Amino acid sequence: MKTVQTIKELISIMDNYQDKLIGFVPTMGYLHEGHQSLLIKARQDNDVVVASIFVNPAQFGPNEDLDRYPRDLAHDTALAKEAGVDILFVPTAEEMYPFESGITLHAGELSTKLCGATRPGHFDGVLKVITKLFHLVKPTSAYFGQKDAQQLAIIETFVNAYNFPVKIVRIPTIREIDGLAKSSRNVFLSEKERAEAVHLFKALTLATDIWKDTKNIEEALIKGKAHIEKNTTGKIDYFEALSYPNLQAVSNQVDHVLFATAVFFEKARLIDNIIVDVKEV
Repeated sequence: MKTVQTIKELISIMDNYQDKLIGFVPTMGYLHEGHQSLLIKARQDNDVVVASIFVNPAQFGPNEDLDRYPRDLAHDTALAKEAGVDILFVPTAEEMYPFESGITLHAGELSTKLCGATRPGHFDGVLKVITKLFHLVKPTSAYFGQKDAQQLAIIETFVNAYNFPVKIVRIPTIREIDGLAKSSRNVFLSEKERAEAVHLFKALTLATDIWKDTKNIEEALIKGKAHIEKNTTGKIDYFEALSYPNLQAVSNQVDHVLFATAVFFEKARLIDNIIVDVKEV
């Protein structure tokens, strides 16, 4: 595995692989089994695997946890190598954003729902870094986890709308044995909060089961939200159900329904979701 820190070197290397299948896994580091599942799938599908580790300041608001975001490059490098990564791109913020162009990307209506409702500009920052990384790596396929379902929906829509020559591959959420979604931010949970956090997935499961039985979205959301309020000390940011991937109100015409939640604990904001295939209900 070769570790690369500059854009110039990455471009030079990638120019040698344009006749190959290139799999790309963009990450912010502090890798866990969820990231590993993306890397393994990329390794299975492609001739060359590129991963990036970059804590992107463009997607953090002024009061968010950019400085506290966990980092462990030695661990990440070892995990990437074990998963079969060929090229690990680890740029600095100065390397990625050497000057302010004044040109921005706006994620539009999809970014006003769910996480975007309380994180203005977050998904604009995601599109900014993804655009740069896709141009540099020129991947055949890029791999994203379904835990960040809104991000995935926005990236899929962006890629399709602007004809990026890359296939977006969805990978199911990887969970702990008790159901908690793997997340780099889980490390910030206290022992008590860690025990409580399993109820996010339990609440989502409860809500989806109620909806499957009754088709009553309002009842499903009320009972799912109540489960979190009863069983955790966290503060609910949202608990919602929308069509997927266009993130609109659920109607009889939708193919997939996204049940999603975000909950604030003392030092961490956790998200989770379940996507229901309507045809299987």
